[in-house]
Amino acid sequence: MASCNWFIITFFVACAFSSIDMSLAARHLLDTPAVPPPVPTLPVVPSLPKPTLPPMPSIPTLPKATLPPLPTTPLPTLPTIPTLPKAALPPLPSTQFPPLPQMPTLPTMPTIPKATLPPLPSIPFPTIPTNFPSIPTIPTTFPSIPFLSPPPSTTSP
Repeated sequence: MASCNWFIITFFVACAFSSIDMSLAARHLLDTPAVPPPVPTLPVVPSLPKPTLPPMPSIPTLPKATLPPLPTTPLPTLPTIPTLPKAALPPLPSTQFPPLPQMPTLPTMPTIPKATLPPLPSIPFPTIPTNFPSIPTIPTTFPSIPFLSPPPSTTSP
């Protein structure tokens, strides 16, 4: 993903420099001598006098205030709750319901013979092999390729 981003950036830079005006401007910038920018001079800061703070005023002591006692008011007495006469309710009228009708008798259900299923066939379970073939190993030595190795020397040093 990062290489795709770099490809896009270089593509845009190449498109920008492909213009004749841009390449002439770049050539003009390359031909100009490098001049260091002028160093600005900083103004001199005058030394300022150190300010002195005025002394803190003293806190005056205030006289202790005495409060007058609170007046006491007696609580009023609660009035007595009057008793109400017991209300007598008239008796409820009795209602006579008609007798319920008799339910008809249901017919008897016939008996159904019990269904029996045939026995399940006995199927033997497959046997799982316990010995597995070995996994081939990756060779650690590679054969020499004749045209990549140097030819044998005919003289011994």
